[in-house]
Amino acid sequence: MQSVAKALLITILVTISFMLFTNLIFFFPWYMTLIVETFNISQIAASDNYIKQSYYDDAMNSLKDRPIFREKPNEIKIVIENESGLSAIGNDNEEYYASLSDNQKPYRQRGSSIRVEISAVYPLSVTLWGQKHERELPVSFSITTTGLRHYKDLDYYFD
Repeated sequence: MQSVAKALLITILVTISFMLFTNLIFFFPWYMTLIVETFNISQIAASDNYIKQSYYDDAMNSLKDRPIFREKPNEIKIVIENESGLSAIGNDNEEYYASLSDNQKPYRQRGSSIRVEISAVYPLSVTLWGQKHERELPVSFSITTTGLRHYKDLDYYFD
């Protein structure tokens, strides 16, 4: 009787391990999607020294429509900050910034850094005997890039 109980316990543990391993197989493509989207946004941010609101909305909607991301769409966060720590998400119309001071503009001069970070939650779940057990793994990826565009309305400082 004791050997039957041990065999049953080992079978249960192997099954749980197999289910977790299978779930983790989906984690790596999910995480690579997070990395690729962060890289794509950082390239756009580098070209303009900030992100236009329409690009931000497109990236957010694209992530919310992807598999596994759509399970926790409210947990997706995209943070884009300039080197001052202020948000680098701005208006689509560049003429909007003509009358604003340098500190109110979301962009900085060429050579300043822009940090792009996307964070999301991966739902690690296993169903045992019809009952779903889930643990949320908060994951983020960040890239710091350098702005390439020269703005004539900002002072240019040589270092």
